[in-house]
Amino acid sequence: MKKKIWIMNHYATNMYFNEGGRHYWFAENLIKRGYGPTLFCANTRHNSKNVIELDKRKYIVKNICKIPFVFVKTSMYTGNGKSRLWNIIEFFINLSPVAKEYAKLYGEPDIIIASSVHPLTLVAGIQIAKKYNIPCICEVRDLWPLSLVEMGRIKNEQIVTKILYKLEHWIYKKADSVIFTMEGGKDYILDKGWNNEIDLSKIYNINNGVDFDKFKERQKYKTIEDTDLDDDSTFKVIYTGSIRAFNNINYLVDVARLINKEESYKNIKFIIYGDGDDRKNLEEICKKENLNNIVFKGSISKEYIPYILGKSNLNMLIYRKDLEVFKYGGSQNKLFEYFASGKPIISNIKINYDLIEKYNCGETIYDGDAIKIKNCILKFYNMSKQEYDFYCNNSIKAARDYDFKALTNKLEKVIENTMEGRKRWR
Repeated sequence: MKKKIWIMNHYATNMYFNEGGRHYWFAENLIKRGYGPTLFCANTRHNSKNVIELDKRKYIVKNICKIPFVFVKTSMYTGNGKSRLWNIIEFFINLSPVAKEYAKLYGEPDIIIASSVHPLTLVAGIQIAKKYNIPCICEVRDLWPLSLVEMGRIKNEQIVTKILYKLEHWIYKKADSVIFTMEGGKDYILDKGWNNEIDLSKIYNINNGVDFDKFKERQKYKTIEDTDLDDDSTFKVIYTGSIRAFNNINYLVDVARLINKEESYKNIKFIIYGDGDDRKNLEEICKKENLNNIVFKGSISKEYIPYILGKSNLNMLIYRKDLEVFKYGGSQNKLFEYFASGKPIISNIKINYDLIEKYNCGETIYDGDAIKIKNCILKFYNMSKQEYDFYCNNSIKAARDYDFKALTNKLEKVIENTMEGRKRWR
């Protein structure tokens, strides 16, 4: 009899609409291996007005590609203020009764995987697993509250921050296993001094990744018309993602400004996809200074990212340089999409367990100023085809190593180890 796995991720709603994403791809691969996964998520979609209508019901079940999605009732929200906080609390409150009703109709689970971003989903997963006397794997995709502190949303000395650290500690203690998407999860626990209470043998790492075959398929069939992308005479430097202080995209504007002054490199173009608080101001700066070598495209549907990156010559991973969170590694979704594009990558930050360095598929300019980044871009621009192809091939190798077929092998081992550990404990 196949094992029933409940995967709880507040924001997996995006995966339903995008037909892709971490837990979507895990579920697809688990089904092929004889497991029965179900995804629990909110009926509201993050950063979107899209909603799964419930018609006054507490939840609704919809299937896509044989994956059952259970959409839990939550309120619409905008931004990151009180309405989003209430949405988080609602999901936490409603998840347990919805799980109870779902179990009556479709059977109880054998194991639960509860995934952040926010910790309340992990708390709910632990509590629900306890009711069924089954193990709970907690998956940590963001270090809360450390990430919130570094984004400037809360401060270390605030009471709420101290409460969140205590909650984080409690989650790691109570979970049967903990998966960190960043490689330095054990380092983090050691640095916090929690290793006396948390067994490090139950700590695992499974990075984010990419469905390589689907990426290549979308690269071919999910196309857009864009004169900047289609201009074969330009050397395209591409960034995809958020545009806010945390991401430090003004850094790319500084680099574009430097290159714009050099007559020999007028065909280098920076193309920025994404949105955020800093976008409007940066666009105004570029317009005022007549920087024609950088263009902001705004938000774009995830399904077109493979095509966009396929047109790239060089991809950029840019953040603020003073972020402690990268001490424990990085597992940005965009990084694995960059790998799958088969193009070199430049990063401006020191990340422990640096995959760009590991696979030699680009360059990391530690503490690099705009001049160093500019010179690195020019290095790739002037590079011989043989050397450039070397970096491209290494990117593809990284993408294949972090394909979700390989990552599901790791997840399956964690599931089986966790269930076996619970049996021994009983």
